[in-house]
Amino acid sequence: MRFIISCFLIGLLFSCEKGTGNFTIKGTITDATNQTGLVGAEIKIYKVPIASTQEILIGTTILGSDGSYTFTFPREKMERYTLHIKKENYFDLTEDVYYSSLSLNNDNIRNYSTKAKAWIALHFVNNNPQATDHLQYIKQAGLQGCTACCPNTEQNYFGALDTTIYCINNGNEIYSVYYWVLNSSNQGLLSAVTTAFDTTEIILNY
Repeated sequence: MRFIISCFLIGLLFSCEKGTGNFTIKGTITDATNQTGLVGAEIKIYKVPIASTQEILIGTTILGSDGSYTFTFPREKMERYTLHIKKENYFDLTEDVYYSSLSLNNDNIRNYSTKAKAWIALHFVNNNPQATDHLQYIKQAGLQGCTACCPNTEQNYFGALDTTIYCINNGNEIYSVYYWVLNSSNQGLLSAVTTAFDTTEIILNY
C-alpha cells in the first residue's frame, strides 16, 4: 500500500509539472531616450504553435507610468510566445520568448527598451549651379539597419540641386554626414542632435 501511495504522489507531481499550470511572463518596458517607463504603450502577447507562423492573441495591456507588465496564461506546448510593443513616435518592439526557456515554478522576467523617434532633414542647395557640379556625402553617425533608415553608402548629386532628404534617427542623438563638393575646397562635417519627436534641419549651401 505504501508503495502504491508513493507512486501516486510521484505521478501527481510529474503531471503537475509536465501537463498543467500557468506561465507568468512579466517585466518592464523602458523608454531608453528619457530613462522612464514607456507609459501608455500597448503590449500584446501571442502564442505560436509548433511548426507554424500563426500568431494567436492571448493577452493585451496598456503600460502604466512604471512601464511594468504581467501576463499569466495556461501552459501549452508552443514553439514560442511573442510580445509586440507599440507606442506612437517610438520604435516598435517584437520579442520572442521560447517555450523551452520558460519556468512554471518562477516568474519569467523579460525586460526590454525602445527609443523615441526623431528625424533629420538634410537640405542641399546649389546656389550657382553648373552642369559639371558634383556633390558627394556619406553618413558618419546615426541610426542604421532599420527599414526606414537612410543608407550608409556614398550618395551623389549633380548639377542644379535644391532638395531635402529626410532620415529617421533615435531621439536626442547625433546625426552627421561628411560631404565633398568635388573639384573645390568645399568639404566638411555636418552634424546635429535630432530632437525627439521632431525634425531637425541641416542646410548646406554651396
